[in-house]
Amino acid sequence: MHAPAPGRPGAAPAALSPALLFLLVFVEGFVSLGAEILALRRLVPHVGSAITVTAPTIAFFLLALALGYQAGGRVTGDYLARVRRNFLLAAALIALGLAGPVVELAFAHLQPAPVAWAVVVCGVLCPVAWLLGQTVPILTNLLRHERVGARSGAALYWSTLGSFLGALTLSMGVMQWLGVGAAVLVCTGLLLAAVPALGRVAGARLPSATAALGIAGVALAVNLVLPQQIETAYATYRVEAVEIPGYVAPEVFRINNSPASILDAGEPPRYARYIRRLRGLLLDELGFRGRSVLVLGAGGFTLSHREPLNHYVYVDIDPAVKEIAERDFLREPVRGEFIAADARAHLRETAARHDAVVVDVYSALTSIPAHLVTREFWRATRDVLKPGGVLAANLILDRGLASPYARNLLASIHAEYGACAVEVLFRDRPQGNVLVICTAPSAARPEPARPYTDERNRADLDVLRGG
Repeated sequence: MHAPAPGRPGAAPAALSPALLFLLVFVEGFVSLGAEILALRRLVPHVGSAITVTAPTIAFFLLALALGYQAGGRVTGDYLARVRRNFLLAAALIALGLAGPVVELAFAHLQPAPVAWAVVVCGVLCPVAWLLGQTVPILTNLLRHERVGARSGAALYWSTLGSFLGALTLSMGVMQWLGVGAAVLVCTGLLLAAVPALGRVAGARLPSATAALGIAGVALAVNLVLPQQIETAYATYRVEAVEIPGYVAPEVFRINNSPASILDAGEPPRYARYIRRLRGLLLDELGFRGRSVLVLGAGGFTLSHREPLNHYVYVDIDPAVKEIAERDFLREPVRGEFIAADARAHLRETAARHDAVVVDVYSALTSIPAHLVTREFWRATRDVLKPGGVLAANLILDRGLASPYARNLLASIHAEYGACAVEVLFRDRPQGNVLVICTAPSAARPEPARPYTDERNRADLDVLRGG
């Protein structure tokens, strides 16, 4: 049985080898999941990484992928030309739509943030998923296995293998060592590398090659030439000069577009208000000298800046944050030890005990990773404190502490520490820094608190018992 000539429905070009077909499917799997990972990473600085953000993003991606499968199954001819066009369009969307400066621009000018999120997800990620999702059902028509099951199984195997390797290499390799922009270029480059071969087989050499070169130029321009923030697999960093009354030439260290630390050129230097309060608590009120302080969430490392009296251990998930802070923000070595690890994982694994634990963990301005707000997390911080040790948590909450999030987060802390001091540092804004300061309870748990009533008022007796 002879294959029909190219151009008619069902045409199977004889020049296209099975190896190339499987390679195209592999690239589709690699890039489609890579685009999803890139989109999730680009969204973190603006809307955080909570499950309420990641789950809808993944859901819309899968919906678009399913619609792409359906659309690909309806294609009846010009298979390679359709795949070539889809690869070109997907490459252009990834190169431009997932570039750092473009996403920054979207969130800067499209407010509120959910509008920008919808533009990135529905205007960039979903079209990419829809275009690439057509690849497997289209190219399955060109595979020469005798059974439909064998053809689809082979195609899905190579596509899923590509997704597996794409997830690993981009998140654990490219983003870690070269940055997010490099991952965008890798995904774009893989799609564009396939276009000339598809163009030659389909008889459209010059137009496809020209389009691929044009998209490559755009990709390099927006991901390398335009000003870029410092990016790692975990966060985006930027140091910028600002004007703050009472500060001398201050600079802000931004992590995921949120002000994480402030440092000025005065002598002595001035820091962010909550850092000044924490330093005063530890050094002046508690008189810490020669003590061990565990800091979860490094920020700009200003808590120990030029503070030689105590030993500080910083824990942050991003291995690169110390080098970036020393080079671009502090411009001097960090005082203290640095451990690159997830905060909760470190608490679970460490055998060290500390005189104080400072919790300052944020993935965006108001977004604390969900596993770092639970009662179990606060219990883990209590377990690494020495008897009588102090917990100090920096939280971003509403000034009235009336929101469900504020009330439940404080209740989670109180459930493990008992009553704590709560200091609202900024009452002139809807949300701001709130410091929660607790003392680790003794090994013997205190008896449950009971409110005083007119009928059973034991206040005087409790005073005699020591308050």
